[in-house]
Amino acid sequence: MLRRISLIALLLIVSSSVLAQYDHPRKKASQAGSRDSRWEGSVILAYQTGLTQSNDGGSEIDVDSTAGWGISFAWNWTEKWNVSYRLISTSPKYSALVVPEDPNVVPQAIDHSMSKLSHQLNLTYNFSSKAFTPFVAAGIGWTKLDSNVPNAPPSVGCWWDPWWGYICVSDWETYKTSKFSYNLGAGVRWDINNMVFTKASYVREFLSVDSGSIDFDTAILELGLMF
Repeated sequence: MLRRISLIALLLIVSSSVLAQYDHPRKKASQAGSRDSRWEGSVILAYQTGLTQSNDGGSEIDVDSTAGWGISFAWNWTEKWNVSYRLISTSPKYSALVVPEDPNVVPQAIDHSMSKLSHQLNLTYNFSSKAFTPFVAAGIGWTKLDSNVPNAPPSVGCWWDPWWGYICVSDWETYKTSKFSYNLGAGVRWDINNMVFTKASYVREFLSVDSGSIDFDTAILELGLMF
């Protein structure tokens, strides 16, 4: 993960320094400005803060802070209104204590890494039509959480490969869930030129689960292109 984040960061730095020198003119100028009626895409560096949560039965979970990555595609409806799809992936480490309802069953401690994939459809309002503007955003979507803990013995499939010979592959079903989620966020946007932009924001994601709700806080840095 650290190597992947470092590579993305390097690509962002190189691309921003190159593209910032290239201000591609629009084919048809907008009377409202440079964002109006344009598509855009961006890559995301994310930092998700940790959390600790427990319930009345005694079960609890402690999720570590972690870095992640993502992508976003958006349409600037006007200079101030923006509709976007955002995907963010993180793999935080966690420790959990699972307390069964049956008091005769011993509680189970788990130390592992989960996989979290968040899909969100967002509506953003930019307070200004200028190149530098603060903004607020809200959105809905769904979030997939995978504990990466097997819930059954593995299934094994074997076959003869003409090149590699006899091959067997094991696959595990894990404890996982996909739930409705929504988010609220605020940040700032800077259109470096008529093509390149960057955004920094802080987002809280509200996730509904069977035992209640979990809130994830994430700092997001984006670098993107308008076209």
